[in-house]
Amino acid sequence: MTAGGGGGGLSVSSAPEIDHSKFGEVELLPLSRIKKISGAHLHRSWVTVPHVTQFDEADITELEKFRKSLAKEAEKKALRLTPLIFLMKAVVSALREYPDFNASLDASGENLVMKKYFHIGIAVDTPNGLVVPVVRNVDQKGLFELAAELGELSLRARDGKLSPGEMQGGCFTISSLGGIGGTYFTPIVNAPEVAILGVSRAKMQPVYNGAEFEPRLMLPLGLSYDHRVIDGAQAARFTNFLSQVISDIRRVLL
Repeated sequence: MTAGGGGGGLSVSSAPEIDHSKFGEVELLPLSRIKKISGAHLHRSWVTVPHVTQFDEADITELEKFRKSLAKEAEKKALRLTPLIFLMKAVVSALREYPDFNASLDASGENLVMKKYFHIGIAVDTPNGLVVPVVRNVDQKGLFELAAELGELSLRARDGKLSPGEMQGGCFTISSLGGIGGTYFTPIVNAPEVAILGVSRAKMQPVYNGAEFEPRLMLPLGLSYDHRVIDGAQAARFTNFLSQVISDIRRVLL
């Protein structure tokens, strides 16, 4: 085992080489360049960052009504105002409230670098693998501006035209699988960030309001975090606060 400030990790033996063709027909396909690069980064993050995941749900019934009310205005601007845009603004509110989530460990592992800016990484699925472009200064931009910028970054990501600089400098990452499906998942922290939010598909569920059950659109959340920086109580408070903001998006104005 090796130890070093903020980047120490486990040394493991190589996996045994197996001739799979002994068991049946196989085909050898090379990994894409993106998967080779991201795979090494994810492996390093997994073995050097002590991961814990906090799960929660957010009621997005009112948010969805608000989003749909803006649909025609967005369409006139040739924009897609997805729920992810609102999540980005809500995350900034949570990062302001709990600044340890907007930090990174320094190389010694003994100090926190507290960031005064809010750059949000968005995981984008491309034909060649996952990439994470960074939307800068999310706190300073409106919904339509964010929708335009994210749409452009996502398109360029899928075309393989992102520059390295456009994938650096993030404070916090959001990985959304809502458009595909699933319930919950545990995303890997995108070090040197200390937390990442995994978002799954929203589902209409009966929720008891104290008098009766009523249908509410619930969004599953999975917050993975670096346990060296964040403890369980902080994580629970963060997701609770984030859920409140998402449930009443007007709170981003507070």
